[in-house]
Amino acid sequence: MREALLISERIRPEKGDKIIIKRYPNSFLETELDAYLKSLQIDTLIVCGMMTHMCVDTTVRAAMDYGYRVKLVADACATMDLELNGEIIPADTVHKAFIAALAGVFATIV
Repeated sequence: MREALLISERIRPEKGDKIIIKRYPNSFLETELDAYLKSLQIDTLIVCGMMTHMCVDTTVRAAMDYGYRVKLVADACATMDLELNGEIIPADTVHKAFIAALAGVFATIV
């Protein structure tokens, strides 16, 4: 079954670009991402995206497990307010906390 792809015209892939569909926060889980990157002999990833506390965090941590070096573009990531026990944690605080947790061991922050 072919999945319908809704991709903004602003970032529309060009002919020949590789499209990898992910279904989980970890971009490597049940995808061909690792095999594709290895086929190109890529060892360093530049990561950005949504949500810092979910997909970005999980993918960056997984990338280390797969042996990649990661440069995380903090200003090109975003998240949302979270709630815990009735307390709202502002998105900016969530973002900074997750970026700080990834800094050094899991990624170089740029």
